[in-house]
Amino acid sequence: MNNRSPQIAYVSTYVPKKCGLATYTHHLREAITLAKGGKTTDTIVTVCHEDETSDYGEPWMLPLIKRQPGDYVRIAETINQSAIDVVSLQHEFGIFGGEAGGYVIDFLRRLRKPVVTTFHTVFENPLPPYLDVQKEIALLSDHMLVMNRKGLDYMHDNFGTPYGKMSFIPHGAPVPSRSDRTKTRRLAGWEHRNVLFTFGLLGRGKGIELVLRAMASAVQAVPDLLYVIAGQTHPEVRKHEGEAYREELKALVRELGLEHHVSWIDRYVPEEELVSLISACDLYVTPYPGMGQITSGTLAYAAGLGRPFLSTPYEYARDLVQGREDMLLPYGDHEAWSAKLIELFTYPGMLGGWERAVSDIGTSMHWPHVGAQHLRLFQLIINGKRGIVAGVV
Repeated sequence: MNNRSPQIAYVSTYVPKKCGLATYTHHLREAITLAKGGKTTDTIVTVCHEDETSDYGEPWMLPLIKRQPGDYVRIAETINQSAIDVVSLQHEFGIFGGEAGGYVIDFLRRLRKPVVTTFHTVFENPLPPYLDVQKEIALLSDHMLVMNRKGLDYMHDNFGTPYGKMSFIPHGAPVPSRSDRTKTRRLAGWEHRNVLFTFGLLGRGKGIELVLRAMASAVQAVPDLLYVIAGQTHPEVRKHEGEAYREELKALVRELGLEHHVSWIDRYVPEEELVSLISACDLYVTPYPGMGQITSGTLAYAAGLGRPFLSTPYEYARDLVQGREDMLLPYGDHEAWSAKLIELFTYPGMLGGWERAVSDIGTSMHWPHVGAQHLRLFQLIINGKRGIVAGVV
């Protein structure tokens, strides 16, 4: 292969869609563009609904209609006839059409270009039909990427994927900027508060109740604690129960006497604002009850931005801390959470020590580094070097 930069086609949802995968792919493309020297015409195959195609009118965008099986074949043939060198497929459940997202298999079977697939979710014990679809995707891909080291074992055990066909690259995160932290805290009214922060589409699987119950005791010792819960209710939750869950949480706030200690940002938060808010908080919390969660974009952002965090020990959090298990506490034990909050905000230097530890963890997650890792891997795949040892590329 000559020295020209490889032409890449990304297959994913994409901005302006308000979706974590769309945002991730946007940043990945930008980071790889930076690694290639700042110029790109790389293609985005934008998975979308028919009424969204007008959002993707740029020459480098190829809309793929999610629920039209023929579109998957058509796009594969378009790529086959192009100068594209490698395809980066971003896989998440619910993104592609067909049972368990099976239409994407027709795309891969027809494709004649090398493909590197990133699994954003890998289950420890996957069940049909998801097991069969993911296994086939892994088989048809030239190389597999995961954002959690444990995912390498899951794929090997469940799909028979050889370790040499897989790599771990961390979830990308913004490079921290301290310049607007003071301004953000002033504008948000956080100047004289110790701020806990949670972000994400609100639903019953977020564990918010755990932190609220922990706060009820912690505020007795740390009266300036403020818990900020940011993000609108998940659209699917709103369809089925409206704002019932949020109202239950607000009732719990009143019951616990926490009106002065809880703040809501009940709306879509643009990413630039989100980064500023995470950077300005004192402690990021992910109290999720589900221990199988293998990635968390928001926790990745908190780590990349060097913010101390406290979390339940779900798979992604356990993989991220790598020896700092003191940052993990069990779900449901609000007394342990309360004691840890009091300790962090009263013991001199403890929170600062956590911040330094997280900053060390987050350095390898910054987008320029992650983009360069992807580019190196893509170049190896294009050159036909398949025997990559599992691990950080």
